[in-house]
Amino acid sequence: MKNLFILLLDEYADWEMAYVASTINQNEDWTVTTISTNEEVLSIGGIRTKIDLLITGDLKTPDLLVLIGGNSWDAINPYLRSYIEKCFNENIHIAAICGAVDYLAKQGYLNKYKHTGNSIEMWNQYEKYSASDFFLYEQAVTDKNLVTANGTAPIDFIDHILKMIQFDGTESINKIIYMQRYGMYRYIDEYGDLPF
Repeated sequence: MKNLFILLLDEYADWEMAYVASTINQNEDWTVTTISTNEEVLSIGGIRTKIDLLITGDLKTPDLLVLIGGNSWDAINPYLRSYIEKCFNENIHIAAICGAVDYLAKQGYLNKYKHTGNSIEMWNQYEKYSASDFFLYEQAVTDKNLVTANGTAPIDFIDHILKMIQFDGTESINKIIYMQRYGMYRYIDEYGDLPF
């Protein structure tokens, strides 16, 4: 069984999590677990979420760590920083979107990866960020074990994640993404019958 940990902070962007959680959770080979520094968080959309596991010094690492964006990534929490660093050091598959990518840039975690995000101009002011040459003006980018995406790219985000973790064959993943991007009727026009 493979583990997806979704890291949520207060005022998380719930729409950035929807495709990731719903797609991966439907595969019986994966379990989806929420983690946070708080026992309960409230999304930007007002969704109250009870967290499965708290980030502590002894929290195990998953097969995939997804960092969902939001308005609280400027919070200073030593457990949060050390846990993310542990995942990078263990070469865990990591995916970050929107404000979570800002956090990775500020902490210097993007310096060895091609990446994208919301604002290279803001990141260039960060003391630990020194990777502007690796920034790509794309919706989502995969490099090695890291996926990054800007805040307008939840579908591109899940597309890159599924391909990074080899969730299924490329054709099957492309069909999943086509349905999410264009909807049922265009999917039927393109592929015929629905997959469910």
